Amino acid sequence: MKPFEIKKGIYWVGAIDWNMRNFHGHTYTTKRGTTYNAYLIVDEKIALVDTVYGPFAQELIEKIKAIVPPEKIDYVIANHVETDHSGAMPELMKLCPKAKVYCTQKCKEGLFRYYYGNWDFQIVKTLDKLKLGKRTLSFIEAPMIHWPDSMFTYCAEEELLMPNDAFGQHYATSERFADEVDQCALADEAAKYYANILWPLGSMISRKIEEVVKMNIPINMIAPSHGLIWRKDPLKIVNTYMEWAKNQTQPKIVIAYESMWGATEKMARKMAEGIADSGIDVKVYDVAQSDRTEIIKDMLDAKGFMIGSSTHDNDMLPNMAGFLEFLKGLKPKNRLASAFGSYGWAGGAVASIEKVLKESGIEVSGPSISARFMPDDKELKACYDYGVDFAAKIKA
Repeated sequence: MKPFEIKKGIYWVGAIDWNMRNFHGHTYTTKRGTTYNAYLIVDEKIALVDTVYGPFAQELIEKIKAIVPPEKIDYVIANHVETDHSGAMPELMKLCPKAKVYCTQKCKEGLFRYYYGNWDFQIVKTLDKLKLGKRTLSFIEAPMIHWPDSMFTYCAEEELLMPNDAFGQHYATSERFADEVDQCALADEAAKYYANILWPLGSMISRKIEEVVKMNIPINMIAPSHGLIWRKDPLKIVNTYMEWAKNQTQPKIVIAYESMWGATEKMARKMAEGIADSGIDVKVYDVAQSDRTEIIKDMLDAKGFMIGSSTHDNDMLPNMAGFLEFLKGLKPKNRLASAFGSYGWAGGAVASIEKVLKESGIEVSGPSISARFMPDDKELKACYDYGVDFAAKIKA
């Protein structure tokens, strides 16, 4: 694709990764691919804000060449050290060795450890400014959104915020603006992105957003480093982030289970019937068969979790164990959960599930419910009633 002018003299020069299906070491599935967004600002001085993933370095360079010779770049702004945004820097810096690299101190440390480049670093802090000519860039440190080195870059004259990994989505498309694509798909990818990457950072995100609001800086466009650019009502995604950051929930229940011979699955399905008949939205997932990224996305706004597993070696099954360890790291707050499961000659899974849920800071609603071998009609009726009872607690 050619470079794309998002504002007069400001160009998207990123890359579209149509084939990316796993991210962050296979912890995140990206069924719609992703983009690596970089922005070239042409003024009296020329600045490049972020680069792209290393394999796409030549695409970045060719787009820049279509606008200006790369050696004319005066500044490279590194908002974040992670290689999907900085991987092209070694190839780029060969073409503009005199360019200064603007970044936080921690970003400098990370870039050196990744690439060992003898670059001219300029360390910046919040509200430091860089005059380009008619435009001025200012910087806002944003540690832990989502790495310690992260920062935002803001262009006051264009009311343009370039926040790197904040407000992004993994979404490969030939369109560049959020209002040009299917809004349901966009909302799905934005929620998935927050839930799987930023959820545990909610308190820091809300504080940083409040800090930016107090700066009283006008924003008419948000250009993240993944996915689509927000140009119509860009503060809508900011307000959505505030809701997520405060762990606001809906009366909704997610049932996640793993079953060995079908007994735990029968329990899950019967509990889902009770919940649905109570008028509560419910989603049911077998963690051994389902996409974890999608499950976590549905958990983001769900008030209730019901977690089940068959017992194996006096413990939960391994896929469920891995799933709960991932959920624990996301630190969900203001949630109510219950545990259930089946066993043969010995139990243990339900107790293990409850232990991890409590360690995660999730309130566990007792008592749990179990079935030995295959649940009979009476036990299945108890599962239905258990679902009804849990739905009532969520309504309350």
